[in-house]
Amino acid sequence: MTAQPQLALSAQLCLPLYAAARGVTRRYTELLSEVGLTYPQYVTMLALWDADVPLTVGEIGERLHLDSGTLTPVLKRLESAGYVARRRDTADERRVLVEPTPEGERLRKSIADVPERAWRGTGLELEDAKELRRLLDQLLHGLDASAPA
Repeated sequence: MTAQPQLALSAQLCLPLYAAARGVTRRYTELLSEVGLTYPQYVTMLALWDADVPLTVGEIGERLHLDSGTLTPVLKRLESAGYVARRRDTADERRVLVEPTPEGERLRKSIADVPERAWRGTGLELEDAKELRRLLDQLLHGLDASAPA
């Protein structure tokens, strides 16, 4: 059998990315279970808190790289929990605007330590984590730019 080094498992970027993403998500999931949030709910709240203005479902989806079919049930659960309010945009009734409620703002304060707690024990120093974030953003940008329309 002819060796194909490009197919060696140790040469693949996909495996460590996949395994690391699962591990990080698992760690966040454990921490978020303390307040009854799922990981998708958490990142949705982060997107809303970052915006400081109501966002459309489409805008949230763009920020999170999720489609509206995936996002809608997450938003419904967050609304049922009292963390977000959804309303039709008066300027364009086809658009649904989403924003945190006062309860959603209180949630922000109660989970402010989650990122630090999640990254403890990863073996990454702060500068390494910042560089990894920069590289992952570059990777996502490249993937988005090369995706078929």
